[in-house]
Amino acid sequence: MQLSERDFTKELIFQASRSGGAGGQNVNKVATKVELKFHVDSSERLTEEEKALVHKKLSSRINSEGYLQVVCQEERSQLRNKELCVQRFYGLLWQAFTKQKKRSATKPTKASVRRRLEGKKRQSEKKENRGFKGEV
Repeated sequence: MQLSERDFTKELIFQASRSGGAGGQNVNKVATKVELKFHVDSSERLTEEEKALVHKKLSSRINSEGYLQVVCQEERSQLRNKELCVQRFYGLLWQAFTKQKKRSATKPTKASVRRRLEGKKRQSEKKENRGFKGEV
């Protein structure tokens, strides 16, 4: 099943608070900062392998209670910040489940080797021309 087909809305916990930044006097009155919490271990939508992947790859975003946290306070509207949080949450899950391609080692091209050696030669000549070269 695709990640976008799963409905995590019942497992997401939202908390709103006042945020700093743009908004003028409104910023002191309205709670626009949104914090999304998702308890990874108690999720019914993720398999055990997926939970392990999330713990491994997103460990810096998971707190001591096991909640994956996403905070958003860029927009002036609470609803827009909530939408951004959900987008980032799905993005993080997608990032955690995407397998990284194995890097295959390649040799440098002949042209790049030639350019590197020419640059070294130019630098060497430049340094050699410095200083006093009188008769001894």
